[in-house]
Amino acid sequence: MGVKFMPWILFLHLLCSYGDQARELAEKENKFLEFALEGGDKISTNIKDIHHEHKHAHVMDHIDPSLMVFFTLKDLKVGTRMPIHFPKRDPSNSPKLWPKEQADSIPFSLNQLPYILKLFSFSPNSPQAIAMQSTLSECETKPIKGEVKFCATSYESMLEFTHRIIGSKSNLQSFATLHQTKSSVTFQNYTILDTLMEIPAPKMVACHTMPYPYAVFYCHSQESENRVYRVLLEGDNKDKVEAMVVCHLDTSQWSPRHVSFQVLGVTPGTSSVCHFFPSDHLIWVPKLQIHGSSSV
Repeated sequence: MGVKFMPWILFLHLLCSYGDQARELAEKENKFLEFALEGGDKISTNIKDIHHEHKHAHVMDHIDPSLMVFFTLKDLKVGTRMPIHFPKRDPSNSPKLWPKEQADSIPFSLNQLPYILKLFSFSPNSPQAIAMQSTLSECETKPIKGEVKFCATSYESMLEFTHRIIGSKSNLQSFATLHQTKSSVTFQNYTILDTLMEIPAPKMVACHTMPYPYAVFYCHSQESENRVYRVLLEGDNKDKVEAMVVCHLDTSQWSPRHVSFQVLGVTPGTSSVCHFFPSDHLIWVPKLQIHGSSSV
């Protein structure tokens, strides 16, 4: 059975989960870049493109381009130009969320991995098996202080978790990054053209895609003040992106080893940390009145 994976995405749930596992998962991501896709195709061409773009971006050469998604709140202003990595994936080739009944009929636990691998016809040492093991391990890892987490294997279970966090009687709305133009470029300098809206987020759930044969979302919420924005970006090649941004105002409890501090050159509690969301990640908030020049 052929499966389309989203290889590098595993470490991105750490954009809001701040533990010492950040660097370890970022290193694992490099291995995921070699995963075989359906039909035996590899994404080595994409890797070369990323390295080529990185070489000419005039940014910190020692930092993985895929980590270039962080900035600070003071930089969130019209005219700011920064290097940003946006993975490009065809939604038609991405794993789909299964109906709850179908997803619940298959074990989703690390101790059942041998059975799951047989079910999907993957050998134990295959790249797919390694990815699945990592996903299951992260889903079963205890949350960090102040975090509530859940791996959703269906749309229904995602909504159930989100309602539990935001409120069972709350109306929900979700937001995602939108690419207005089609391009194969994943890493380049972008300029902020406009802050389209600031989205009130008294409570927020972020859901990040994880590599698995069918869609799995790592959803979590943290007890800290956050701000959510939609901004309009323009790349050096004229790519237009309506990008979702989450800014974490209190970083005092984060691990000093968190990758965002390495990228930004700051320390816990001294600065806000903002980050962009890839297009297949979701932000859930209560449905409230939105302030800004546009709405979803």
